[in-house]
Amino acid sequence: MPPRAIAYAELYVTDDRAAAGFLIDSLGFVPLAVAGPATGTHDRRSTVLRRGGVTLVVTQALQPGTAVAQYVDLHGDSIADLAFSCADVQSGFDRAVLAGANAVQRPTPSQVRGQDTWYATVSGFGDIQHTLLADVEGRAGHLPPDRDWALLPAATEPAGPRPVIDHVAVCLEAGTLRRTAEFYEAAFDTPYYSSEYIEVGDQAMDSIVVRNADGGITFTLIEPDDTRVPGQINQFLNAHNGPGVQHLAFLVDDIVGSVRSLGDSGVAFLRTPGAYYDLLNERVSGMADRIADLRETNVLVDRDEWGYLLQIFTRSPYPRSTLFYEYIQRNGARGFGSSNIKALYEAVEREREVAGR
Repeated sequence: MPPRAIAYAELYVTDDRAAAGFLIDSLGFVPLAVAGPATGTHDRRSTVLRRGGVTLVVTQALQPGTAVAQYVDLHGDSIADLAFSCADVQSGFDRAVLAGANAVQRPTPSQVRGQDTWYATVSGFGDIQHTLLADVEGRAGHLPPDRDWALLPAATEPAGPRPVIDHVAVCLEAGTLRRTAEFYEAAFDTPYYSSEYIEVGDQAMDSIVVRNADGGITFTLIEPDDTRVPGQINQFLNAHNGPGVQHLAFLVDDIVGSVRSLGDSGVAFLRTPGAYYDLLNERVSGMADRIADLRETNVLVDRDEWGYLLQIFTRSPYPRSTLFYEYIQRNGARGFGSSNIKALYEAVEREREVAGR
């Protein structure tokens, strides 16, 4: 059976307390469990955090030269493992390896106390790994199965957005987009969903979205057009030293309210030029009564044949800007806001022209 959904994303970081502190204090995540020397894991320290339907794991190396330490040295603070929940770990592992994935960990019993399940780990794009783990119900479900954990006292999530993962945006090296999309379809049953070539001034990028049948796993794969001027995708690849997760997109019901709540918690979002909103009603019809709120919160708008979406991006809280977060609200739209890239570029150029007069 192929994977069903993203169980968790594990970040390898330089300072786990600072990284977890941002997710807790600013994004409203709640700590669920910890692992480290006290639980039998001596080379690293980890905290599992949860908010709504999103589980993140923050891990710091405790010893030099370990896999975690080497990953952070090479890639900076970034996502190292995107775990998939499976109904059948063995068949999921067999399918991935047959499609060309490397067997990092063959199916083996979980090390989490009280979980009589199996897990496996295979390679993905770049240095990313995918842990395949069995669906587990209850509060302790979806803990990384390769170490034991100490559960923390149950805590109530604070008021504010309760997101689920909408999609994962991945930056790839030029020339690898199509074979990566084909690999994910063959290995994890995430077939082609959509594609788009985006031109922004002298820059350009190509993208393919792959998605499983029920939408629990959606990857937006992006590569730069290396015949054009280098842009933001090239900047990420340079900072990350290769392919990686550029951002996680969190789906929420009320993005304007969420941005206000997150802003009060100290989250820094990307600013949007005023010219973007001056042109918004011409570009996206039916938004006139919402422009004031969108302008105030810097939320972007995109529309496709199915509806519209609202989105905003945080500034990266990590030293090398190797990961940031998106919040997105869907009102029927099935796309990923690609026209906002063009609209923002045009708005910035308009403001530059006005300033130059």
